[in-house]
Amino acid sequence: MSCTIDKILTDARTLLERLKEHDTAAESLIDQSAVLHRRVAAMREAGAGCADQVRAAGPTPASPRQGPGPAAERPDPSRLRPHVVLAQENTQIRDLQQENRELWVSLEEHQDALELIMSKYRKQMLQLLEGRKREEAEPVLKVHQANSGVSVPLCTFGSVTSEL
Repeated sequence: MSCTIDKILTDARTLLERLKEHDTAAESLIDQSAVLHRRVAAMREAGAGCADQVRAAGPTPASPRQGPGPAAERPDPSRLRPHVVLAQENTQIRDLQQENRELWVSLEEHQDALELIMSKYRKQMLQLLEGRKREEAEPVLKVHQANSGVSVPLCTFGSVTSEL
């Protein structure tokens, strides 16, 4: 193993090149970590800012909650993070589902009330028609019987009853 100055210089140059490559790689990693650190800080800041914006956005047209929130102050959905947009949409969906349930209950109550009103109307009309001559009321009684499923005696003669 002869050690010459040329070999030592060649090895030194090779080591120097490797050190430069490692130094460049280390600087690149430092830059990348700084960029990632800034992104993480920005995400934390945006998350806190978005939460404030969501609270400040106030009620949606479908939700009657109270709080500030003119349309001009609402955040632009394209600028928010997807999880924040999804959280807002989930809240709106829950509000709409609750409103839908309330509307169904109201609809059922109105239908029940309408059925009660119509049954009373039919009874009154039947009483009115029974008071008139049976011959004049016969076509109307047939329609009533068909719609209500109630058989109405047209005339009673002793033990014989004629029904429609």
